[in-house]
Amino acid sequence: MAAATTSPPPRLTTRERLILFILLGAGFMLSADFSILNVALPDVGAGVGLSLGGLPWIASAYALPAAGFTLLFGRLADLFGRRNLFLAGMVLLTGASLLGGFAANAGTLLTARALQGFATAMTTPAAMSLLTSTFTEPKMRARVLGLNGALLSAGFTVGALLGGTLVSLLSWRAAFFINVPVAVAILLLAPSLISGGGVPDRVRTDLPGAVTVTGGLLAAVYAIIEKNAVAAVVGAVLLAAFWLVELRAPAPLAPVRILRRPTVKWGNYAGLVIFFETAMIFMMTLYLQKVLGLSPLVTGLIFGLPGLAAVAAGVIAGRLIGSFGHRRVLVAGMTVQGLAVLPLVFLGSGRAGLAIVIPALLIGFFGHVTSIVGYTVTATSGLPNEEQGLATGLTLMTQNVAITAAIPILSSIAATRGSELSGIHLALTVDVALTLVSAALIWFGLRPRDEHRERAAEPASSPRGAGEELTAAAE
Repeated sequence: MAAATTSPPPRLTTRERLILFILLGAGFMLSADFSILNVALPDVGAGVGLSLGGLPWIASAYALPAAGFTLLFGRLADLFGRRNLFLAGMVLLTGASLLGGFAANAGTLLTARALQGFATAMTTPAAMSLLTSTFTEPKMRARVLGLNGALLSAGFTVGALLGGTLVSLLSWRAAFFINVPVAVAILLLAPSLISGGGVPDRVRTDLPGAVTVTGGLLAAVYAIIEKNAVAAVVGAVLLAAFWLVELRAPAPLAPVRILRRPTVKWGNYAGLVIFFETAMIFMMTLYLQKVLGLSPLVTGLIFGLPGLAAVAAGVIAGRLIGSFGHRRVLVAGMTVQGLAVLPLVFLGSGRAGLAIVIPALLIGFFGHVTSIVGYTVTATSGLPNEEQGLATGLTLMTQNVAITAAIPILSSIAATRGSELSGIHLALTVDVALTLVSAALIWFGLRPRDEHRERAAEPASSPRGAGEELTAAAE
């Protein structure tokens, strides 16, 4: 009797391993540097003469272009070549990091941070779309994105644990200079290993769409940071105009048919909720330092152990998605994330609460990174190769907007209460409720649809891509 044939698990070639090393190394570098710079903020401000009130602009100068231009650069990567945009972003990052490291005044420093934000908006969607278009086999793609999530978490963890030591031993300028050798190494290796990955023929740019979406996102992010009502109205008007432009544009920047796909729509909504969790970390930092009176060093160590669990989650999540599908893993990860935060709502002012904080953060971070991998796979599924830059640009735009908006929103909620502890409790309650309700909505929003009815409803000009067929088979 013939033995049953089973396909062996896909194996990476040497070239694919080197591509992974380059693309994941770039993401690790950016996340570690972001974390190191957060630790160094007071020293950076003092070094260039920024007042305490001006410190938030060191982060905001980076966040505005990183959030506002990611979607545009993601689409440009599809049109003009992903490798080209990735390498251009690395060149800009090198120059911006040198400028920041040598900055002698606040103006130069903030300019360097803005240029770093532009470089991030260029490199991250290009790198992610190179990953999703290079590793197209569904299970391998899920594992690669899981490894990406693990290394991003490792970058944040390494930055938090080593940032203070690095800045103390050297100087705040090391937070900028550390990027330069890594970026130069990537620029030397990448051209010979990574193919273009773009669609340079039939290049048509949607200038009205680019202007309205970029202006709308910049205004919206600025409104959140500065709590500016006029900017909020301008942002809403421009984003509404963008939607109308895309309905009529002959070569839209973000085709509305893509934005209406359940995987893209619900995947990106999940990303907004998942990265809202960054505000929980901020709230817990306030709790540990302001309520319990712990030092920044001890606070970093408390976050360090859960950070290691997050690294493990990134590796495990890719395998779970290969076995159970992205819908189940995404919703399960969000549910774990929300339930893990729930005990933190009832913390008191005594240090005995650390017995709850550490395991809750460990479980919560595991669910958080599992959710990140799940939403990334979900939001980039079902699209053909030539639209992967747009899909990854959307996911990264979602991530940047959520990270930028989360802390101001939850901080405003916390400020409605009289005491610091009760304000933290209220903010965490809102976070838990948002996460768990959203998990339920996403579960139903991503439920399998009737294939024949869905095909009949699709316009003739919107054929299903090969990636969508693979996703349907995997689910």
